[in-house]
Amino acid sequence: MIDDEFDWVDRSEYPFKSRYLETPSGVIHYIDEGAGDVILFLHGNPTWSFMYRHIIRCLRADYRCVALDYIGFGLSDKPDDVSYLPQFHAENVKLLIDLLDLRDVTLVMHDWGGPIGMSYALDYPNNVKALIVFNSFCWSVKGMKWVERFAFVMGSSFGEFMCRNFNVLPRFAIAPVFGDKTRFTPSIRQHYIKPFPTRDSRKGTWMFARAALGQKAWLDRLWSRRAVLDKTPIRTIWGLRDIALTVRERDRWKAGFPIHSSHDFPQIGHFVPEEAGSEAIEPIKAFLRDLPDN
Repeated sequence: MIDDEFDWVDRSEYPFKSRYLETPSGVIHYIDEGAGDVILFLHGNPTWSFMYRHIIRCLRADYRCVALDYIGFGLSDKPDDVSYLPQFHAENVKLLIDLLDLRDVTLVMHDWGGPIGMSYALDYPNNVKALIVFNSFCWSVKGMKWVERFAFVMGSSFGEFMCRNFNVLPRFAIAPVFGDKTRFTPSIRQHYIKPFPTRDSRKGTWMFARAALGQKAWLDRLWSRRAVLDKTPIRTIWGLRDIALTVRERDRWKAGFPIHSSHDFPQIGHFVPEEAGSEAIEPIKAFLRDLPDN
C-alpha cells in the first residue's frame, strides 16, 4: 500500500484519510474531509497539507475541506523530470478542482500558495467564492530585500547543492521564521523533514526558491489582473513577526482588493497555520459566516 511508505506520519496529529489522484506527472496526495461549502487549502514551500491540520479538523464539521500536496511535496510523488515551476503546480491545482468537481471554492493560501491559487482564481473567478490569505504574495519580489537575498542564494547552483544534499529548507528554514520557536517541536519538525528522504526527492524545494527571481514576469502578470476579483471577498490573516513577508505585503493585499477584512497575530511569524494552530480557526470562521450566500 502507498500509505506504508509514510508510516512516520503521526495519525493522531493528521487524522485524515489519504487519497490519491493519478496525473500525467505523478500521483498527487490529497485529503477530502467533511461536507458543505468547499474550502481548498494551498500550501507553500517547504510545507504540505499537514500544516493545515488544526484548521481542517475543526472546519470539516461544517465544510468540505480539501487539501493537496503539490507534486514534489508531502506525500505526493517526487519525480525528477518535471519543472516544479509555480505554473506547473497551478496546472495541477486546476486538474484537481476539475476532477473533484469543486464548485464555489474558497481558497486558503499561504506562501507560494498565493500565486498558485491566484493563478486559478484569475482564470476562473466565477468558481471562486472567497480568498483567505496567510502571509503570502502574488507579485514580483523585486524590492522585497529579504526575499530577494534569500532567492539569490537558495535559487543558485549553490542553493541546489544545499537543498539536494542537505535538505536545508525543511531542516533549517522553518524554525527561524517562527515568532515563538518553542511551538515548533522536534516531532512536528520531523513531519516537514521526512517528506524529502533522498537527494532526488528535493528538487521541488529548490525550484520554488529559484522561481522567486526567475518568474518575476509571471508573478507581475498575475497581480496586474487582480481587478477581475474586485467582487470577491478576501481576508488576510497575518503573522506580524514574519521577517520575509511583512506588514508591507499585507497592506498590498488590503489595497489591492475592495472587499477586504483582516486579522493580525502580533506574536506569530511566517508559518501562521502551523504556529497559530487552533488560534487561526475563529478568524476563519467569522469570515466564512459573513460570506453572502450564492
